[in-house]
Amino acid sequence: MDIQSLKNKFDIIGNDPSLNLAIETAVRLAPTDLSVLITGETGAGKENIARIIHQNSLRKRGKFFTVNCGAFAEGLINSELFGHVKGSFTGASETRSGYFEEANGGTLFLDEIAELPLLSQALLLRVLQNGEYRKVGSNKVETTDVRVIAATNIDLYEAVKMGKFREDLYFRLSSARIRVPSLSERRDDIYLLFRKFTSDFSDKYGMCKVALTDDAQQMLKSYRWPGNVRQLMGFTEALTAQESMKITPTSQRIVIDAATLAGYMPREEGPNLPALYEGGGSSLNDEEKQIIFKALLDLKQKVDALEAEIHGTAPARLPHHEEQRPMEAEWQGEAEAPSSTKSFVPVEDYSEPEDQSAPEEGMTMKDIRLENIKRALEKHGGNRKAAAEELGISERTIYRNLPEEFRKTKK
Repeated sequence: MDIQSLKNKFDIIGNDPSLNLAIETAVRLAPTDLSVLITGETGAGKENIARIIHQNSLRKRGKFFTVNCGAFAEGLINSELFGHVKGSFTGASETRSGYFEEANGGTLFLDEIAELPLLSQALLLRVLQNGEYRKVGSNKVETTDVRVIAATNIDLYEAVKMGKFREDLYFRLSSARIRVPSLSERRDDIYLLFRKFTSDFSDKYGMCKVALTDDAQQMLKSYRWPGNVRQLMGFTEALTAQESMKITPTSQRIVIDAATLAGYMPREEGPNLPALYEGGGSSLNDEEKQIIFKALLDLKQKVDALEAEIHGTAPARLPHHEEQRPMEAEWQGEAEAPSSTKSFVPVEDYSEPEDQSAPEEGMTMKDIRLENIKRALEKHGGNRKAAAEELGISERTIYRNLPEEFRKTKK
């Protein structure tokens, strides 16, 4: 059977050389009983390659089962694969066969093989080596004749180095490998797939088929399609359902331009990740640099204001759009918490004493803080509580910042 006949039989669309190579490799490996490892991104079509292997093997009259190794809880996967005996665990009300028993004489496709727990990997290795296994809860060794085809969307060798996948199982599976290309690697096939999916969907619901203008086709091909063929199928069907109409004697096809298509193109959510600029040097113009510089300056002013507020320095003024009150970090975690009736003066509402002179040149933040505290104490006759309320800080802060000779003032 030639490549095109296989594509038609298994509903595979595309003419990319890397896709053709994957199919050709599957056909060459099919007549053997070698275990095969199929790699490729999620949704790229790995199961189709596994079915081609099975249908062109000596086991084609046997059963073909697909097992997603990531779809079962860790405590249940062994039961699914190897079966269990009655009473072996809670809920095991009867003896049950597993996939290896049911697929005897056929093929078992283990998708997402990297999700298999380490204990299950050891049991799988034993089956691959000599065909032996035991049901969960049983001491009886049973045998099976099953060809295993595994698939993964991650680098298994990296999983081996991280201790998440057995090295001996990796080498057992990876001796025969097939790589399925992602959709972004075969962009010329994207519009072919689009036409196939819209045609199938339209025929099913009696709607007009959807075609794209040249610029719309280019937009479709330029997207990276992280979900591959599966994502493109869902996108095409949704687009057809919303933009198409029932077939009439005069209308059997509609054409969509790039402007219309843009409204349906996927938008990946989540934070934007930094990208490497390959042009060398800075890609920002002077105006963009000024905007960034201003934003950084505003951020620094806010940070300085909060630091001054926390450490009890001269009251800082935040931008008018910030509705913040003095932070309580001065007393949080201390042995004595302030009374629930204690009032703090909002930073925005505090006004400096009219007789306050500008700080002398060379004064440190500590000097400025001490000077403000002294002036507030003098204004309120040494009453620390009144001074603290005016400054918007705690009495403890005033006490800690005063020299010894000032600590005997009136509380």
